[in-house]
Amino acid sequence: QVRLVESGGGSVQAGGSLRLSCAASGYTGTPFCMAWFHLAPGKERERLATIFPAEQNAIYADSVKGRFTISKDNTKNTLFLQMNSLKPEDTGMYYCASSDVGYLCNYKYWGQGTQVIVSS
Repeated sequence: QVRLVESGGGSVQAGGSLRLSCAASGYTGTPFCMAWFHLAPGKERERLATIFPAEQNAIYADSVKGRFTISKDNTKNTLFLQMNSLKPEDTGMYYCASSDVGYLCNYKYWGQGTQVIVSS
């Protein structure tokens, strides 16, 4: 059974940095894609960054380009999101999500989320 567990959230002042982690387990192989999503209060969920672990290619939303970096340590099955130059609008819940092993990026699995609060 696939399980995703996020950690690393917390409170930080604007301009600061945080590094989120997502420990993944239960796969029979390498998931096709993994991503970080952001749910801000009163807003729709936004996909921030996607990575394709087999190739280490990444795609970013315009809102985080140049500030956030997604990476995956395949040896430890851990997904990371390095967040720099944080803004108050980055406040909210952060979720990691993953597809299954295969060739479909369908975000079948989700973690429970970790909260980030950015104060001005």
